[in-house]
Amino acid sequence: MIETTTNATQQAPPLGGVHHFSPTVTDIEASVAWYQRVFGLERIPVPFPHHGAEETGHAVLLSDPVSGFIFGLHHHTSNAGEAFDEVRTGLDHMAFSVPDRAALVTWGAWLDELGVRHSGITDMTAPFPYSLLVFRDPDNIQLELFCATS
Repeated sequence: MIETTTNATQQAPPLGGVHHFSPTVTDIEASVAWYQRVFGLERIPVPFPHHGAEETGHAVLLSDPVSGFIFGLHHHTSNAGEAFDEVRTGLDHMAFSVPDRAALVTWGAWLDELGVRHSGITDMTAPFPYSLLVFRDPDNIQLELFCATS
C-alpha cells in the first residue's frame, strides 16, 4: 500500500514551471502544420525518439521562439487513429496562460483569421475570477487560453 500522508515538515521538491506539451496525434505532418500556423512555432530539425512504453514512431519538436516552450507532437505506429476524447483516462485539456483579457480578444481575432473554430471568451467568477477561450486541434484535443481577472 502507498502511504499518502506527509509529515508537516516534509516539502515536495520545487518545480521550475512547464517545459513542454506532448500530445499523440494521428497525422503528424498535418498537426505540425496546424500547430506552427496557430502558435507561430518553429520546427526543431531533428527527429526525436520516444521515451516510454512504446519505442516505435517518433516525435516532432516545435518551439515557441519567444518563450522557448516546446510542443512535442508524437506519432506512434500502433495508433489506431481514433479521435481524442477527454472523458477517457488521460489528458482532459491543456491550458495556456495569457497575460490578460485583452490578449484573449487578440487570440480570438487571430483564430478567426485562421478559420479555427473556438468558444469565444467565457468570463467566470467562481471559484475565482478568470476568462478563457477554448478551441481544439486537428485530433480534437481541447486547448484553452486562460487568464486570471480581477
